Amino acid sequence: MPIRITAQAVSKLKPRATKFIEYDVELRGFGVRVEPSGHKSYVLTYRTRTATQRRITIGRHPEWSVAAARTEAEELRVRIGRGEDPLADRENTREAPTMADLAADYVKRHLPTKRPSSREEDLRMLRVQILPALGKVKVADVDHKTVAALHSTITKRGTPTRANAVKRLLSKMFSLSIRWGYRTDNPCIGVVMNPEQNRERFLSPAEAARLMKVLAKDEDRESATAIMLALLTGARRNELLKATWDQFDLEVGTWVKPSSHTKQKRIHRVPLTPHAHELLVAWRKEMPHESLVFPTRAELGIRAPWERIREQAGLPDVRFHDLRHSYASLLVNDGVELLTVGKLLGHSQAQSTMRYAHLADDTLRTATSRVSKLVGNGR
Repeated sequence: MPIRITAQAVSKLKPRATKFIEYDVELRGFGVRVEPSGHKSYVLTYRTRTATQRRITIGRHPEWSVAAARTEAEELRVRIGRGEDPLADRENTREAPTMADLAADYVKRHLPTKRPSSREEDLRMLRVQILPALGKVKVADVDHKTVAALHSTITKRGTPTRANAVKRLLSKMFSLSIRWGYRTDNPCIGVVMNPEQNRERFLSPAEAARLMKVLAKDEDRESATAIMLALLTGARRNELLKATWDQFDLEVGTWVKPSSHTKQKRIHRVPLTPHAHELLVAWRKEMPHESLVFPTRAELGIRAPWERIREQAGLPDVRFHDLRHSYASLLVNDGVELLTVGKLLGHSQAQSTMRYAHLADDTLRTATSRVSKLVGNGR
């Protein structure tokens, strides 16, 4: 027989050999389930529109009071009356994909299309910033506020540029999630980015010469040779670290970079300077049985030795990629045309080289100033 479920009535219910449910006399389907162990839980038994009987657990006693459980049961009955199935909704939510699931899909389906350096950077942001904060969150539950809060947290750590990079990665993931059927919108839209300034650092001839002196004396010859070659060729880090000896013709003095190693995904042929050629010939004698030009650095990376060497050279603010900028700036300042510099750098579009146009202006200004010397100032 149904009983009036009250706190006193629940306390009097004793366990049996098998679990049983005592139902409330007033609220249809609302009851207390008693386990043989003595544990008690509030439940609601109901039928769906298709007459399927379902039972949903509201919560365990005494964590849930009778009053709270009854109120929850009443709200569930309202939803059932509208044709909803609360238990199915709960099961769907439990099984819904999390951000960790989306990240795994991103790594599997999209990451292979990116350059190696970009892949490494994305994996680092997923591992360090995104998954620790959002990994267990359902993809459908991430909203604009969630993304803005993460962006703000990373910004307050003193890394505003990193916060922007994380936001850009999340935005790409959510754009793909729409295509992959995870959700229908991108919660990153409208999150305000931190202001960024393009940072361009060029080594002066004196700084470049100081760096070369430090490199010439460094005991880590593999790292020193790789860094020298970066400055002498303007090569990108991954082009260097993935370089194999069969890409070089040391008799002619050329480096043919395969399309798989270049940012533009096309073959790039570079003539070597006499210094770079001499450097590689000497290094080849040190590495006669290796296929990779820099095998240790290919495995461990160049960051640690570069940070050590730049400190010794008194260049603590210079990034490894700035060596590429410096290669270009030294050429432009010496009068080499931007078109030629672009070809040496492997740029596929002219605007990529236009960042060095102001350097060309300085060179032209120096040249045209000679007219003043020739004609005088009229005084």
